[in-house]
Amino acid sequence: MLKASHRRLTGLLGILGALLALTLAGAGPASAHAALESTDPAQNSVVATAPAFVTLTFSEAVSLSGDSVRVLDPAGKPVDTGDPAHADGRSNTARVGLNSGLANGTYTVAWRAVSDDSHPVGGAFTFSVGAASTTSVSTSALQEAKADSLVAALYGTGRTVAYGAFALLMGAAGFVLLCWPAGAAVRRVQRLLMTGWVALLVSTVAVLMLRGPYERGSGLGQAFDLSLVRSTLDERIGTALAARLLLLAASGVFLSLLVGQLGTPAPAASGPDSPESAETAESSDEDELRRLEQRAAERPQREARLALGVAGLLLALALSATWAGADHASVGIQVWLALPFGMLHLVAMALWLGGLATLLVGLRHGVGADAVERFSTVAFGSVAVLAVTGVYQSWRGLGTWSALVDTGYGRLLLIKVGCVAAMLGVAWISRSWVARLRTSDAAAQDEAQDEAQQPAEQPAEEPVTVPAGSDDPVRRAQLERQQDARRSADRARGFTPTRAGLRRSVLVEAAVAVAVLVVTTMLTNSPPGRVAQAVGTAAQPAAPAPGGAPAAQTVPGRTLELTLPYDTGGRTPNAKGTATVTVNPAGTGANEVHLKLDGPDGQPVEVPEVQLAFTLPDRDLGPLPVALTPEGTGRWTGTAQLPLAGNWVVSVVVRSSDIDQATEIKPLKIG
Repeated sequence: MLKASHRRLTGLLGILGALLALTLAGAGPASAHAALESTDPAQNSVVATAPAFVTLTFSEAVSLSGDSVRVLDPAGKPVDTGDPAHADGRSNTARVGLNSGLANGTYTVAWRAVSDDSHPVGGAFTFSVGAASTTSVSTSALQEAKADSLVAALYGTGRTVAYGAFALLMGAAGFVLLCWPAGAAVRRVQRLLMTGWVALLVSTVAVLMLRGPYERGSGLGQAFDLSLVRSTLDERIGTALAARLLLLAASGVFLSLLVGQLGTPAPAASGPDSPESAETAESSDEDELRRLEQRAAERPQREARLALGVAGLLLALALSATWAGADHASVGIQVWLALPFGMLHLVAMALWLGGLATLLVGLRHGVGADAVERFSTVAFGSVAVLAVTGVYQSWRGLGTWSALVDTGYGRLLLIKVGCVAAMLGVAWISRSWVARLRTSDAAAQDEAQDEAQQPAEQPAEEPVTVPAGSDDPVRRAQLERQQDARRSADRARGFTPTRAGLRRSVLVEAAVAVAVLVVTTMLTNSPPGRVAQAVGTAAQPAAPAPGGAPAAQTVPGRTLELTLPYDTGGRTPNAKGTATVTVNPAGTGANEVHLKLDGPDGQPVEVPEVQLAFTLPDRDLGPLPVALTPEGTGRWTGTAQLPLAGNWVVSVVVRSSDIDQATEIKPLKIG
């Protein structure tokens, strides 16, 4: 039987290794979120005749839907033929046809796609036929691509449940393998393992079915559209979800082996039981022989535990790769390092949080102080891994210190850090309860040995009450014996005050862990980087300028000047200065834009690269880059098409050297 089990474990290890390799193979380097690199017709250009197609080229591969690219005329009516596709089969492009006979005027192109890191991205730009004109784009048309609120809520819930189920499944298995092998025979622990497996399976299927409606902004009824499911499976995240389902099938085999091997008590070594052999057992040779017999009896279970541990580790890493390989870690800088760090972060989280849930059950079912102390060591190591990988992921996702407080991503990160700090505080209290548990367990063992040496128990006595002020020593002795018996029964069931205190502490720790999982899900759905910083700033009321002056407000028909100090952090003379943007007439439609860069001494400075763009976050419009024409040192001019009134965000990117760059933003109200 053991040989057959070892063969099954060997086969399981091979399958897990292959699936892990396949999952990681699909996570190649890319840039964080697809960026629009070029368009045809060019942005803000004026063409003599109406084009037949509009083509967009991105920095990485994108997935398209039936309404990914929409072209609206000056009156807000669609003029595209629909069903955009990749141009010439190139996955980083999107092309849509236009109706014939387009009139002169300014047209708005609104686009939405799914980047290679599985996050939806969108924007808009304008071009003109014949001559530029005013435009009145329908606000509702730009909002159609947003996800249905019910679908978005269910999709987010499914992702949260998946994180929690992974933590429960892997954490419970890790607790059994590393700390409490006898726990595999406890029914409540087996239920924990099965609950984690079933919840992860159901949530994965739910996310797979909801992904299509979530991307396309359609209703819940589209979740059962098989064409959308097939489309999702062609994306990176669909491949990861399919791999997760295969890994769950392998994990079912793993769980059956875990319970079957460790849930069966190891055979006890046969020992001497006659008076003569008892006298012989006092010799050192006999003691050594008995120890060897005990080790031989436990050897099959030790080997099974080792093999299961290796299989469980591979399974945990492979499952974690289905998140890391389809999220922020799979794109951007240092993918080769971000992927393994993301996987380790998830596994450490599972060992800590899932182990807490198993500890709660174990404290009700006789887990010993040794097992609790081993888990304390495992939890400490998990926290150390979480700290190292978390700091790296934060640096990679934020980019700047200001993003920590100016963006939704940064604020969520601060909330997560606060929750983890609270967990660490509660964990410190739990460690003190662990020390008390060892002391109380040792005292309980001594007391049990003393009771075993006493004569057999007398028949149970009737409950005795002692009236207040009574001096009857017999009745008082009966009451004390009943109280001692009740305390002994409570200890046998694990209801000691120390265990109860530890359970309360662990329960609080687990409750905070649920909040950590929710915030983690929100973090993975939040786009990191300077684009998120611009959107987050625009969502807040405009801050007053230094000195108490009110924020700049535009007046239609007049020139508006915006001042944006910048500092790229470099050491070159052009690394620090002031960018001045003037907009005229500061209204909807075409605006003449001038950009000046001056150093600290007020003199114009030259930089290798400068970019200017306008974003309207409330309408999911932009960024709309401005094509700048040099007009001397530190001076540029261009035309910005602002089709709608609203609270815009002006962003200026200044690069002073090959590695030094700064992005400055400022709100701009149009209309």
